[in-house]
Amino acid sequence: MPIDLHVRVSEIQQALREAEIDGWLFYDFRGSDPLAYRVLQLDPTIHVTRRWYYWIPAHGVPVKVLHRIEPHVLDTLPGQADCYVSWEQQRTLLARLLTGGPRVAMQYSPLNAVPYVSRVDAGTIELIRSYHVEVVSSADLIQTFEARWTDRQLESHQYAAVALRRIVDETFSHVQAVIVQGRTLTEYGVQQFILARIQEAGMVTSSAPIAAVDAHSADPHYGPTERGAADVTRDALLLIDLWAKQAEPGSVYADITWTGYVGRTVPVKHREVFDVVRRGRDAALDFVRSETAAGHRPFGWEVDDACRQVIQQSGYGDQFVHRTGHSIGEEVHGNGANIDGLETQDTRRLMPRTCFSIEPGVYLPGEFGIRSELDVYLAEREALVFGLPLQNEIVPLF
Repeated sequence: MPIDLHVRVSEIQQALREAEIDGWLFYDFRGSDPLAYRVLQLDPTIHVTRRWYYWIPAHGVPVKVLHRIEPHVLDTLPGQADCYVSWEQQRTLLARLLTGGPRVAMQYSPLNAVPYVSRVDAGTIELIRSYHVEVVSSADLIQTFEARWTDRQLESHQYAAVALRRIVDETFSHVQAVIVQGRTLTEYGVQQFILARIQEAGMVTSSAPIAAVDAHSADPHYGPTERGAADVTRDALLLIDLWAKQAEPGSVYADITWTGYVGRTVPVKHREVFDVVRRGRDAALDFVRSETAAGHRPFGWEVDDACRQVIQQSGYGDQFVHRTGHSIGEEVHGNGANIDGLETQDTRRLMPRTCFSIEPGVYLPGEFGIRSELDVYLAEREALVFGLPLQNEIVPLF
């Protein structure tokens, strides 16, 4: 359902006042800031060849700064329009707009700490600062107006989580049946089976799922291809990572990872490593649940730390080579806070009505890798996980 943009602007102004920020300056050049298009509900396919700015002050009327040959690109947005032709005129309009040296939010992250938010180029930041403006990050504003879900989106996530959890069981049953029949099965074949089940469930995915056996599972982003995929054989470890959403516009993703063993008895080392990963996963989930129940909003890096400490103390810290989790939204990697104190130190707080994955992994090159992934949706005082039950041990397929 389309957003009333007058209401959206009023909500943004309220958020700016609460954050004690004087205004939010949106800027784009030829699609350089997709976040601006999402927050402002602009058509991302519109033909734009010149720079535009949209200023939403904490108080007062928004202002559009547009090139004269493209005066209509922001027509859907409320506010007055000022047009420029020359670069000098553009700078004069910006100077008038930003008079008084306000605190201005932009899609910028100090030291590029949160690269997902850093969409405005350094030169434009320098230009805005030349007007004696303090530029602050719009990171939490982006979360507020881009990463929070509607009730309909939550329903779509619940559907996707339940469907993916069912597909895991169907996939493991398929692997077992093919092996029993003595037929050849490759990682690529498993991947295509999962894709077919995703489509049958009325869902779509941004890219093909992961199906990886043995040493391939030690590569976190391994993706099988038709040529070169390994065979899935007895006594192999099989890791599957699958993500999808309903096909309807506005739907959001679910994203889960499970491991199975193509045999009866899971080897001791596999079980030990899985237990380390599971304990790290559950430590992160318990931390989020206790903080949320207490009314606290932890930072993304704090949840990563709760997980990582468990894995480090178990002696596998050097084999946990990625962040603990990522934001989830209409894209599988969304625009909210990530569960990350490793690749970045994500200082964004986890907000109500947002979702993120918890997916620690231990990867032993040349041997195998274990990852266990679940998705957490934050309500006001609850951290909810859908698509149960969770995986608590490697699944023996025989």
